[in-house]
Amino acid sequence: MMGLINCYSEFSVQVSESSSCSSYKNVSSCVSPNLPPSILTAATNLYKTTLSTGNHHLITVTWCRNATTQGLQISSGDDPTMAFRLNTNSRLFRKKKGSKAFEINNSKFEVFYDLSSAQYHAGAEPVEGYYVLVMVDSELALFVGDMAEEAVVKKVKTSKQTAKFSLLSRREHFYGNTLYATKAQFSDAGTCHDIMIQCTGDDDGVKYPSLSVSIDKRVVIRVKRLQWNFRGNQTIFVDGLSVDLMWDVHDWFFNTGSRSGSGSGQAVFLFRTRNGLDSRLWLEDKVKKKEFSLLIYATKS
Repeated sequence: MMGLINCYSEFSVQVSESSSCSSYKNVSSCVSPNLPPSILTAATNLYKTTLSTGNHHLITVTWCRNATTQGLQISSGDDPTMAFRLNTNSRLFRKKKGSKAFEINNSKFEVFYDLSSAQYHAGAEPVEGYYVLVMVDSELALFVGDMAEEAVVKKVKTSKQTAKFSLLSRREHFYGNTLYATKAQFSDAGTCHDIMIQCTGDDDGVKYPSLSVSIDKRVVIRVKRLQWNFRGNQTIFVDGLSVDLMWDVHDWFFNTGSRSGSGSGQAVFLFRTRNGLDSRLWLEDKVKKKEFSLLIYATKS
């Protein structure tokens, strides 16, 4: 598959048949009631945490699930080497509750976790009944989960109960059909939105494949004749923010690496908030301070 930057090259397709947010329609008219969403096999969250000393750290938390592995991986952006790994399916290590300490660039990291009651709902990332807490130099740096933060903090015996962190980006991997359901919060002060992406094609009785993207059950764009308009971008508005929406489904139709020659490739969808003064499209190796990005990799079975 071509890189994300190439998706905005001179060969990219600008889709004139896409609709804007001003022409919202209800999504129920275009989603098949018998089609279950694809399965989330991996989710990677990049957090930026700020300590009381003013020091910043980037912490990556990855949830993964496949035939042999289900678990959690944590690393620091200061050192891409995997620092913490937990495989709850492993015969050697099934401990779903505990802690681990390690050092990165002279900073002491401690991970406290409890996944013993975690509920996953067939996805890679738990939806309830868990917590993961990260301490850096004896200071609370990151807390994720649905358990009460104050109660968990008391367990690790620290008086510093305010973790100042923000989610910079999220990367998701889906496997299955061409219906993808997820959630995203585009700003720290914004609300969490339901996002649905669906491709309809010949299997659904449609002569020409099309792509629809909805937010909170309202269609924000619809791309017709997708086999020709397989790459493109559109600006939408969510919570008063400009959000670049990019799609690249080239390999769904022209995957030369598969035996059949098409239909089993990987598509890429990108949502990225844009600074009001920034007119450039997102580049994969650039993460701005006040921008959030959601990157979805979608593989057809």
